Amino acid sequence: MTATVIDGKEFAARVRAKVADHVTRLKDENGITPGLAVVLVGEDPASQVYVRSKGKMTVEVGMNSFVHKLDVNTSEEDLLALIEKLNNDPAVHGILCQLPLPKHLDEDLIINSISPAKDVDGFHISNVGLLGTGQKSMVPCTPLGCLMMLRDHHGSISGMNAVVIGRSNIVGKPMAQLLLHDSATVTIAHSRTKDLADVVRAADIVVAAVGRPEMVPGDWIKQGATVIDVGINRIDAPEKGEGKTRLVGDVDYASCAEVAGAITPVPGGVGPMTIACLLANTVTACCRANGLAEPEGLTA
Repeated sequence: MTATVIDGKEFAARVRAKVADHVTRLKDENGITPGLAVVLVGEDPASQVYVRSKGKMTVEVGMNSFVHKLDVNTSEEDLLALIEKLNNDPAVHGILCQLPLPKHLDEDLIINSISPAKDVDGFHISNVGLLGTGQKSMVPCTPLGCLMMLRDHHGSISGMNAVVIGRSNIVGKPMAQLLLHDSATVTIAHSRTKDLADVVRAADIVVAAVGRPEMVPGDWIKQGATVIDVGINRIDAPEKGEGKTRLVGDVDYASCAEVAGAITPVPGGVGPMTIACLLANTVTACCRANGLAEPEGLTA
């Protein structure tokens, strides 16, 4: 068997097109333009790339982009003051503070200072609680993207056995909650899970989000299972030349693709969906703030 490749780039383009269509309707029918504010503290190179990409795509779908770049030594008091200003700005419907923050800043404090209704990353403790109890919330972007791809591929995942490898607050735990909400039977596995290979072999759906390069080999995968690889790891690639690297996921793609029914590649799988879902969350937040119907197919 050769697995069907779930093309995250193509799927993300479809999601962004839906977002753009809804933004156009909001403008034409309601005179509202959704706005996304991104706060970047410091000059971390990877964070700068992410922020530029988010800003570019925000504008491309017709939304307003507000980027706030702060000095690496910005005080907690000043950052909290900016977030409070954005919380009270009616033109801003989504707020995210690019992580990681400099070490002198308390990430939990900063995240929880964002209004839950504008928390388009879905990290606020209120949104975590709402998601965990099956109530309407802002959903973390990466798990939301994974769920969208699973729904698109399977139609329904009700009754399927799913294993999430990884228990992070950003991906693993919310992913498990979303799968449960869609009536899958869910196991959260991690580095200390006994007989991890056997646990994974029982799964119809495997979501790998453990942060270890190519940790999951093909002989862990059930014949025909769907593999969603969230991992983005950079490893040495001597075949490309001295000092060169390449990106790999948390699963060994070559061996898993021989057994799986469907699989996401790295790069080009889950990654593009994260920003697409950030845009989707911003539109959702805008609609909720204005008492309007939420866009179909863009929320959990």
